[in-house]
Amino acid sequence: MFEILLNHYPVLLKGLTTTLVVSLSAIALGLVLGVLLAFGLTSRYRLLRWPCGLYRSFWRGTPILLQLLLVYYLLPEMGIEIAPISAAILTLTLNTGAFQAEIFRSGISHIPAGQIEAARMAGISAWQTRRRIIMPQVFRLTLPPLTNEIITIVKNSSLISVIAVTELMRVSEQIASRTFQPLETYLAAALLYLAVNLVLARISAYLERRMSGGLATD
Repeated sequence: MFEILLNHYPVLLKGLTTTLVVSLSAIALGLVLGVLLAFGLTSRYRLLRWPCGLYRSFWRGTPILLQLLLVYYLLPEMGIEIAPISAAILTLTLNTGAFQAEIFRSGISHIPAGQIEAARMAGISAWQTRRRIIMPQVFRLTLPPLTNEIITIVKNSSLISVIAVTELMRVSEQIASRTFQPLETYLAAALLYLAVNLVLARISAYLERRMSGGLATD
C-alpha cells in the first residue's frame, strides 16, 4: 500500500484534488439550494410546499448512480452539451440539496415560534428574520448532520467515475490495472478517503465547539 502511495502519489493527488473540487463545489451549491428548499418545505403555501416535497422525494429516493447517468445522458438529448465534471457537480448538487433541505427543515422546526412572532411585531422583515434569527440557530443545530452529509458526498463522489471523471477512484482503477496490485491500490485509495473525512470531522468538531461557546456567551 505504501509503495503504491510513494510510486504513484502525483497521480493519486491529482485524482484526490478532482474529488475534493467536485465534492466541495456540490456541497457549497447544495447548501444554497437546500436552504431555499427548506423554506419552501416549511412555507404556509401548499403550492410551494408540494413541488419542493416532490423534488426532495425524487432526489432522496433514487440511487445516486442512476441520477448521474440521467443527468449525463439526458442533458445532451435536450441540446445541452455538458462536460463530465460539470455533470458530476450538477448531479451531486441536486442530490445533496435535497438531503440538506431535509436537515434544514428539521432545524427550522425546532426554532420557537415565539421568536418569529416577536421579530414580526418588532417590524423585522421576513427576509431579515430568516437571515439574522432563524438561519444562525439552524446552522448551530444542524452542524453534526451537515457534517455527515459532507462526508457522504465525498464518499459518493467515487461513483462519478462512471461518467468518465478522473477522480480518485478512477485513478485507482487505472493504477490497479497497470500494476496488477488491486488490493494495495484500493487500500491506498481508502487511506486517502479516510484522511480527508477525518479532517472534515475535526473541522466540524472545532466549529461546533466555537458555536457552542458563542451560544453560551450570548
